[in-house]
Amino acid sequence: MVTTSAPRFEHLREARGIGEATPRLSWTNLAPAGWEQHAAEIEITRDGRVTTTGRVATGESVLVAWPAAPLRSREVASVRVRVWGTGGSPGQAIEAADWSPTSTVEAGLLAPGDWVAVPVAADWDEEESDTRRPPLLRRDFTVGADLVSARLYLTAHGVYEAEINGRRVGDEALAPGWTSYASRLRTATHDVTELLHPGENAIGSWMGDGWYRGRLGWRGGFRNLFGSDLSLIAQLELRYEDGRVETIVTDEHWRASFGPIISSGNYDGEHYDAREELPGWSEPGFDDSGWAGVRIGTRDPATLVAPQGPPVRATQEVAPIAVLTSPSGRRILDLGQNLVGRLRIRVTGPAGETVVIRTAEVMQEGEIYTRPLREAKATDSYTLAGRPAPADGGAAEEWEPRFTIHGFRYAEITGWPGDLDEAVANGDVVARVYHSDLERTGWFESSDERVNRLHENVLWSMRGNFVDLPTDCPQRDERVGWTGDLQVFARTASFLYDVSGMLGSWLQDVAVEQHEDGTVPWYVPFIPDDGQWTPNRPGAVWGDVAVLTPWVLYERFGDIGVLAAQYDSAKRWVDLVHRLSGPDHLWNEGFQLGDWLDPAAPPDRPAESLTDRHLVATAYSAWSTAHLAKTATVLGRVDDAEHYAELAEATRRAFLAEYVGEDGLMTSDAQTAYSLAIAFELLPDPAAVDRAGERLSALVAAAGNRIATGFVGTPIVSDALTTSGHLDRAYDLLLEDECPSWLYAVGQGATTIWERWDSMLPDGTVNPGQMTSFNHYALGAVADWLHRVVAGIAPAAPGYRSILFKPRPGGGLTHASAVHLTPYGHASIAWTVADGALQVEVEVPTGTSAVVDLPGAEPVSVTSGTHRFAVITSAPSAPENASTPP
Repeated sequence: MVTTSAPRFEHLREARGIGEATPRLSWTNLAPAGWEQHAAEIEITRDGRVTTTGRVATGESVLVAWPAAPLRSREVASVRVRVWGTGGSPGQAIEAADWSPTSTVEAGLLAPGDWVAVPVAADWDEEESDTRRPPLLRRDFTVGADLVSARLYLTAHGVYEAEINGRRVGDEALAPGWTSYASRLRTATHDVTELLHPGENAIGSWMGDGWYRGRLGWRGGFRNLFGSDLSLIAQLELRYEDGRVETIVTDEHWRASFGPIISSGNYDGEHYDAREELPGWSEPGFDDSGWAGVRIGTRDPATLVAPQGPPVRATQEVAPIAVLTSPSGRRILDLGQNLVGRLRIRVTGPAGETVVIRTAEVMQEGEIYTRPLREAKATDSYTLAGRPAPADGGAAEEWEPRFTIHGFRYAEITGWPGDLDEAVANGDVVARVYHSDLERTGWFESSDERVNRLHENVLWSMRGNFVDLPTDCPQRDERVGWTGDLQVFARTASFLYDVSGMLGSWLQDVAVEQHEDGTVPWYVPFIPDDGQWTPNRPGAVWGDVAVLTPWVLYERFGDIGVLAAQYDSAKRWVDLVHRLSGPDHLWNEGFQLGDWLDPAAPPDRPAESLTDRHLVATAYSAWSTAHLAKTATVLGRVDDAEHYAELAEATRRAFLAEYVGEDGLMTSDAQTAYSLAIAFELLPDPAAVDRAGERLSALVAAAGNRIATGFVGTPIVSDALTTSGHLDRAYDLLLEDECPSWLYAVGQGATTIWERWDSMLPDGTVNPGQMTSFNHYALGAVADWLHRVVAGIAPAAPGYRSILFKPRPGGGLTHASAVHLTPYGHASIAWTVADGALQVEVEVPTGTSAVVDLPGAEPVSVTSGTHRFAVITSAPSAPENASTPP
């Protein structure tokens, strides 16, 4: 009756090449209602030897410490678990469950000395240019007859796609991703045994500029920011039956040549000439005598790190919903969805014909509108080789760019040799969606299809911007990891996807890039610019990512390790803020972005918000300091916990004295100011909260229930209204559809979250501001409120070990539901309102408990299992566009 899942290692679904010698283990139990784990046994098989912990009394099943000797580099271990538990009935015997399925973990190269490969690059001189032609790299080698296994350890300066004997290695894209390259370069481990055969073999790699040396940044950007070389680092280890190991590495034996990629860049796109293809170049026996040699580079192997999260992959294909003809006669594909990726085409035509693809997020006056891309050309081209059509009538040539991605809904196609409409109908043109291949963990639905579309827009914006790191926009000449954007969105992200490993890795880069004085860059990895972002200056909201995001990961995934790993970084940030604040504890000097992109701010001055930016900074100082105190408590740092709790309280009192009058009005009489005071628990007593809530509600009403908040206020205004007793006003804010509002964009046909509330103006023209992205997740942070308040599911203890089900229906919604895959298993809530009653069903995962808090009823504690409740309520009137419950 009890089923235990195969164990997972750290936060990885794929544990080959793991960088932890003692990886923590997690498993889930599926059992009858009320069952609890009381003991577990972990069995580990390594080198043919089986060891076991024996039965150990424990109720833990998430991030359990590795119970054996550390893994050695390259070591493989198989792990399975069995548990004992009881349903909780008095006197019931504790019974053993069956063993779980077995999982395999394989260590990567854990010590710098394990690496013998060196970087190799083509031996030719290049000028700094966006049109540099990337090389192909290759070499031949011999494999013996008694091969047992083969592992390929890979990384690069630049991006790569490796091949062995003409077959691609792995399926990840844009590898090795983007990290703070000088300190942390990510590696990959591949089992390539099946790609090899006795005798002659060949290995090769496509190369591209990527983030390493390609153009990055705005106003023309910068090149060669991390290096000028385009180098592969590859180590192929062949193991034979007799125990011997042969190692093939990148060294002077490799050769280099230009391939069919003419140029490739993140912003500008990829240009490919199929006439320049070299058939068989990655297969044995290819004549590379005319190829150039390679240059040997250097790389400190101590900077090579294993992945902590999944790679970027193609996760979906989207077919065009229409082929349009513009007023100028151009053919434009409408994909029906603003997405991130690239087109794959299948085409037949004469040699030398070139298909050109230009992408954009929006159209204006019937043409694709590229001004929001700024200096990103977002153009791909394919020049045909002229291969004859196959006998089965399909297309002769297939192509998809390798080393670029675009943010787009529309694709203008020129030079198509044939009938484009027929090609689209035949599936010869399709968009492939790329992002970090995170595990989906969260779903939401309601009776209002507009709200459902809003939630779907949040999801698509997250997918498009979580491409190896959390970026701000995927289309223009920017695409960097803005720290403030992620900080306000982290709770939403952590519900929708398992971001624990990906964000844990990125936070390590945040710590690496942090200045000695504690300053956190505005974006990570940091790149220079020629304007206000260089040199770095400390700024609230953005720098607070160092404290608040590790706490979110702890809250949502139960990972104390991320708190410990980031503690010094968090502490340095808080200490810096208090040095800057001085003895009065007010951070009221220096450069701040404040409530960025407040809709009242002028399009060209987005920091000029209604709320005093120094009020924002001081509020965040108190909030982060309080969270650092909580972090210190969890980590057992008693003195720090006491010190920062006192400092947080002193800052709270200073905030009240400076920014809140005796009458309860704030010096910034604005929605964001009151939202901060309420949501950040800065007010002295319930009466003060009531006064602030009344004023906040009045301000929202006076604005016609339209949004008057930017990056700071938007994630918290709904919660501030809710907790201060103004739930109806929070729903009014959610369901308003006049600009600015969440549903205004939905009404305009948006399929992602916009950077500005009015990225598209009511007259259908694009906002004239320089920063006008149509895919920017920050303002979608309201989805966290949808999950916790509308549907009603939230963690009540780290990792959802205890769950709070607290739905608060309103706004005329007749039903809502949410599902979340917690670290302990499947949790869900679904409610309906009909005939004066609220009907609620919750599912509590095995190993957890929950509190069900329904309107007008006393909270009820429940154990695991499915539970149903009903309370009497007044039946709401459904809005016109609301559907009836199923």
